[in-house]
Amino acid sequence: MSDAKNYEPLYRLRHSASHVLAQAVLDLFPGTKLAIGPVIDEGFYYDFDSKTAFQDDDLPKIEKRMQEIIKERQPFKQWSVSKDEARRIFKEKQEPYKLEIIDGIEGGTVNFVQNGPFVDLCGGGHVENTDEIKAFRLLSVAGAYWRGNENNPMLQRIYGTAFFSQKELDAYLKQREEAQKRDHRKVGKQLGLFSFHEEGPGLPFWKPDGLILKNLLIAFMREKLAAYGYVEIETPTILRDKLWRISGHWDNYRENMFFLEREKEVYALKPMNCPGGMLMYQEEKHSYRELPLKVAEFGKVHRYERSGVLSGLFRVRGFTQDDAHIFTTPEALRASVVETIRFTDEVYKTFDFDYHVELSTRPPKSMGTDEQWHVATEGLRGALDEIQVPYKVNEADGAFYGPKIDFHLKDAIGRTLQCGTIQLDMNLPERFDLNYTGEDGKEHRVIMLHRAIFGSLERFIGILVEHYAGAFPVWLSPVQIRVATITERHDVYAKSLVAKLKKEGFRVDSDLRSEKIGYKIREAEMMKIPYVFVVGDKEMEAGQVAVRMRGRQDLGPQAVGAMIERIKREIAEKSST
Repeated sequence: MSDAKNYEPLYRLRHSASHVLAQAVLDLFPGTKLAIGPVIDEGFYYDFDSKTAFQDDDLPKIEKRMQEIIKERQPFKQWSVSKDEARRIFKEKQEPYKLEIIDGIEGGTVNFVQNGPFVDLCGGGHVENTDEIKAFRLLSVAGAYWRGNENNPMLQRIYGTAFFSQKELDAYLKQREEAQKRDHRKVGKQLGLFSFHEEGPGLPFWKPDGLILKNLLIAFMREKLAAYGYVEIETPTILRDKLWRISGHWDNYRENMFFLEREKEVYALKPMNCPGGMLMYQEEKHSYRELPLKVAEFGKVHRYERSGVLSGLFRVRGFTQDDAHIFTTPEALRASVVETIRFTDEVYKTFDFDYHVELSTRPPKSMGTDEQWHVATEGLRGALDEIQVPYKVNEADGAFYGPKIDFHLKDAIGRTLQCGTIQLDMNLPERFDLNYTGEDGKEHRVIMLHRAIFGSLERFIGILVEHYAGAFPVWLSPVQIRVATITERHDVYAKSLVAKLKKEGFRVDSDLRSEKIGYKIREAEMMKIPYVFVVGDKEMEAGQVAVRMRGRQDLGPQAVGAMIERIKREIAEKSST
């Protein structure tokens, strides 16, 4: 958190609540050691080292003690002491994690904050007194390695949140409850989309229906790529260390990579697709006449994520990116960015996503000249202004190699998730000496844009599962139609109907079990299948079907041909419901 962020009202409220949480835990569980307690996007947490194994059942007791502290109107006071004095204080308190933090602080002084008898290391940013913490809730308990390193002790993390009013807190808790119902890990298991196994932590196993969904998204994107004039390539998953040294990943990203050694050569599983794409651009000379060159790749990448941060499809070690690299000239930069923004907008609207855009500028640690950064940033900014896309500027939050535009999706229950990105890269064209021949016959450094719209296919599918609560639009549903019989004597008609529907291109299955039709319909509803065609005596005699739409909508008897046309129209229009 920046110093400015520390003094935003909601930050100060939640930061203060974090201190009250730590104070309450020390009161209730003597001997507990304190680690850190930062503010996060949706609230705060505090990490503890305690002999007591905290359970969710302990949270109400801790909340009660927090309420007592809050009522005491304890003022928050801040002051500084020398590092030696800070060490003495926390050595007396027998707080090893605080001592380690002090050792890492630059300068000769350390900031303290105190409320009541509770003293903590802190940079500041608090309310006046504890009584201002009006609406809070402890949410859950989880494990977390100290400093995120699995070689360090496992601590216990208590999550909480706080708001200015009970109304705001209630709205958040309602949204959170809905989110838990939609959790893609739960829904994905229910629908049989994917699984995880201890033999491959963080590596999804795609089941047939899940792979259908993934391939549908890729096919959809390939149609868009063709319309926008992209070519598609594929680069190897394993490449020698020489490449990663040239690209800078060896020096800057090695701890996030997987390596193997054969014949005294070191290889790495690619964590990003870019370097392989750079090699392919290098193979030939390029003229300004063929630029912009738009090169897409559905590349499988692997990144070492610590086991403690793995989270369903949202945080995995192996995933597929809908990557693309756009090689362009300074003159065509703005037009390339405008086109990419429009492309991204088309994709997100197909899934009924609202979104907001952020432009991130040059960070303190970066490469390139001031002039390069000015041209790059104004190219992105100019594109956003040209098509009148509202955006927020994140000063000094760009990548070290260039500025970027990020797209933050808003899902069906109001959560915001960063997804797509357009990044201008001044690093790789320099490292790989990527050029084009200009109109003047001279060599010029190419400008390169990275762009991803889905981002990670795995993460995007997780987002879609939760956005739709598993009830995918008919064009995306792994099974679009289920044919269900009332009795065994309807099986022949049902099978002929399934064959006809498959011939028409639908993804269809059948339920011929000797179960009551109400049970079959309820099960199809649980599996979020858009249409159930029920066949009984009347339907068989009339050559019709009784149609049940997802959401318990009964359309009654329908001509088969009419339903085929209706559903084909929905698929062609890519209806979002």
